Amino acid sequence: MKTDGPSFAISLPPEGAPQTALVFASPHSGQTYPQDMGAIADLPPLSLRSAEDALVGTLVQSGPRQGAPLIEARIGRAYLDLNRDPTELDPGLIADVEGPVGVKTRAGYGLIPRLTGDGLPLYDRQLSRAEAEARIAAAHQPYHAALADLMNRTHARCGRAVLIDWHSMPARAAGVEVVLGDRHGTSCRSRLTRRLRDLFEGLGWRVALNRPYAGGWSTQVWGRPDDGYEAIQIELSRSLYLDEARQIPNPAHGATAKALNRVIAALCAEPWHDEAA
Repeated sequence: MKTDGPSFAISLPPEGAPQTALVFASPHSGQTYPQDMGAIADLPPLSLRSAEDALVGTLVQSGPRQGAPLIEARIGRAYLDLNRDPTELDPGLIADVEGPVGVKTRAGYGLIPRLTGDGLPLYDRQLSRAEAEARIAAAHQPYHAALADLMNRTHARCGRAVLIDWHSMPARAAGVEVVLGDRHGTSCRSRLTRRLRDLFEGLGWRVALNRPYAGGWSTQVWGRPDDGYEAIQIELSRSLYLDEARQIPNPAHGATAKALNRVIAALCAEPWHDEAA
């Protein structure tokens, strides 16, 4: 069953699906850019979309069939980044905002980005504080309220809730096929990180830990193993499935989708709700 929100869609497991403590999310796969964005008029469409995790939501669609609900972004990342702290407003873009801000926001990639993924300016104007707050209310808050509902319902049912936050990275980014971000061992039990590493390396893919991606806002919020909530961010190299220049599937897409289906099936079969496991 699929339900829609203003900035997201949720796919729930069908009746009779296996029970798992896992929750899947794809916060950067959205492709909707509302008219009120007001970006530069002649900005190339592919530049506007260059920061998206294109097709990631579709690559992990088997999660609900295996028992893991999936929340996918609808809203495009250049409009608002759903995996950023809602206080990370860029003083270089938004009026009446002062710092301090983090490194990514200073670089142009805060909650409301100033630059495209390929480095072009998104705006030829400054945004008002009211515009920024309206975007947060319309997109960021509903997404995270829905994610919290999924996590809390899973925790109530299983005694634990484990967020798998799916992302993609440019082929040039890390020199590996997968980066696992567990905030340097703090956002989940080591068993989860080890199991994911084993599954991906079993495909012949190279895996790095936390560099250059240790986990974003969602991983930080839900990475509380002592409270029964765990989170890990998975970055997949776009070379595995995407023609980055055209934002369409590349020849490896089909094989990668099948490989991820096997990883997801194995992951969902694990008893993550079992504290002693």
